[in-house]
Amino acid sequence: MPEAVPRIEIDLVTQTLTLFPQDTSSPMFYPVSTALNGPGERQSSGCTPRGRHYIRAMIGGGETQNTVFIARRPTGEVYSAKLAQTFPERDWILSRILWLCGLESGKNRGPGVDSFRRFIYIHGTPDTEPMGVPRSHGCIRMRNTDVIDLYDRVKPGIPVLIRQSSSLN
Repeated sequence: MPEAVPRIEIDLVTQTLTLFPQDTSSPMFYPVSTALNGPGERQSSGCTPRGRHYIRAMIGGGETQNTVFIARRPTGEVYSAKLAQTFPERDWILSRILWLCGLESGKNRGPGVDSFRRFIYIHGTPDTEPMGVPRSHGCIRMRNTDVIDLYDRVKPGIPVLIRQSSSLN
């Protein structure tokens, strides 16, 4: 029997991320927040892309919880309410980044629809942001403790399916 491969599924309807571990242990469920604009693949749409992806890069291992990232680089800041007041326009990317790459040419890979070039991440967000409610600009937001936990359980290359329902959309 072939060895099980770990994988992630993100359900846009239930706003949950499920990690199916490599071993036979039970799946792990995390609440998430996906795009306020709903599902969609077009560049600059502010939507969360659907379909088959994989984790192409992982950024932030070893950084402090609530580390602030801009352009995938730690800024040296740690998120706080005071920092949020100072920079109210920022879309906060915190703690860890799992950068996704689409696998479906013309759907989430290639000109005008490329998830990687759209900078679609699974990342941490301020704990004041609600989970289970679409609020992001296209990424998959998670609680900081959850994204750190997930980061520590996965590696680059594992499959990620983003679906709008229980069917493979």
